[in-house]
Amino acid sequence: MKTIDYIPTSKIERATKLMQTGAKVGVNYLKYYGEKLVNQDLTRDKLNEDNAEDIYDGLKSLKGSALKVAQMLSMDKSFLPQAYVEKFSLSQFSVPPLSGPLVLKTFKTNFGKTPYEIFDEFNANSVNAASIGQVHLAVKNGKKLAVKIQYPGVANSISSDLALVKPIAIRMFNLQGKDSDKYFKEVEDKLIEETNYLLELKQSQEVVAACSAIANLVFPEYYPEFSSEKIITMDWMTGIHLSEFTAKNNNQEVANSIGQALWDFYMYQIHILKKVHADPHPGNFLVNEKNQLVALDFGCMKQIPNDFYSPYFELIDKKVIDNTALFNAKLFELEILRTDDSPEEIAYFTTMFYDLLSLFTKPFQEATFDFSDASFFESIAQLGERFSKDTNLRKMNGNRGSKHFIYMNRTFFGLYNLMFDLKATIVVNQYQKYQ
Repeated sequence: MKTIDYIPTSKIERATKLMQTGAKVGVNYLKYYGEKLVNQDLTRDKLNEDNAEDIYDGLKSLKGSALKVAQMLSMDKSFLPQAYVEKFSLSQFSVPPLSGPLVLKTFKTNFGKTPYEIFDEFNANSVNAASIGQVHLAVKNGKKLAVKIQYPGVANSISSDLALVKPIAIRMFNLQGKDSDKYFKEVEDKLIEETNYLLELKQSQEVVAACSAIANLVFPEYYPEFSSEKIITMDWMTGIHLSEFTAKNNNQEVANSIGQALWDFYMYQIHILKKVHADPHPGNFLVNEKNQLVALDFGCMKQIPNDFYSPYFELIDKKVIDNTALFNAKLFELEILRTDDSPEEIAYFTTMFYDLLSLFTKPFQEATFDFSDASFFESIAQLGERFSKDTNLRKMNGNRGSKHFIYMNRTFFGLYNLMFDLKATIVVNQYQKYQ
C-alpha cells in the first residue's frame, strides 16, 4: 500500500481538503440528477458508491478525528446505505500508513532516540494503519512487540475538524438550539482522550487487571518503559481480525464460545466496572489459534455515571417499558423528553422510543439469546428505514437524550453487529459469575 509522507495539520489545509471533498460530492449529485432525467428507474446505489468513495478518500488523507467519524459511522449498519458501510469499514484497519521518515521523526520527538536504538529489531513498515495511529512490529529481548504510533497533528486538529463537521451533523440529525453543543463536546472530549496514549496505557492495564478472569478472553501486556503520549507498546498478539474469522468460520460451538466471551466482557465492564470500551469494531478484536478472543486498543473508554446508568438499564425491564407512567418518567430522566416539548412532541417521541426500546432490549428479555436471528436485525433495519422516511421527525427538535447516549448507543450498536456477524447464542447474565 502507498505510504503517506505528509498529513495536513493546519486548519486551512484541512478545511480546504474537506471543501474539495464536498465539491466532488456536489458533482456526483449533479451527475445523478442529470442521469435521472433520462432514466427514471435509476436508483441511488451508484450515487451512494461514488459519494462513499470520494468522502472516504478525502478523510483518509486527513486521518485523525475526520477518519474516526467514518469509522464510527461504519458500525451503524442498520441506518447507513451499504456503500458507505463497506467503504467506511476500511477505516477500521486498512488506511495508507505513514512513511518511514515520519515514523523515525515521531520516535525522535518522543524519546530522543530512533526505534533502532530502543528495540533490538524494528520494522519501519506499518503492519496496520487506522484512524489515529498505526502499528509496527518490534523485538526486544526475544519478545515480539506491537508499537502503536500516533499520526502527527491528530490531537491539535480535533476541535477544528469537528467545527467543520458540525454544520453537516446539525442538518443530518436536525439538532436545534445551543443545547446541541453538549453532544459535540462529548465527542470532542472523547477524541482528545484517545490521543493521550499515557491515558490509554493506564486504562488498558486497568481493563486487563479487572477482566482477566473472563473465560476465553486474552489481552496483551503493556510496557510503560516503551510508551509515551504518542507511542504505546504492548505484546504482539497473533490471530485474525474478528471480521475475517466470521467470514470463514462454520463451527457453531466456537462461534458461541467467542460470542460468550465478547458478551461477558462488555456486560462485566458495563454493570460491574461502570466503565466500558466504547469502540467495539472488528479491528479491535482478534481470534487466535486457540479460538480465544483477543481484545486490543482501550483508547476510547466511557465512564457511565450512576444517574444515567440506573434509568438507562431500568428500561431493559419489560415491566418498566409497558408501564406508561414509569416509562414516561424514565424518558424525562434520560432527557429524551424535555419540559419544553409540545404535547405533540411528547406523544411522538414516547411512541418512537417505546418502539425502539421494545426492539433493542430483546436480547435482555430471556435467559439466552440467539444473535443469528435474522428477523431481529431485519426489524432493526426496518425501524431505521421507517424513521429515515418520517417527515414528521424532521420537523421536530432533534436534541434528544443525555450526552451519555452517544457512546453507550455506539457501544451497543457495535456489540450487536459483532454478535450478529458471529451468529452466536449466548447466556445473557453469565458475566455475573465473575463478580
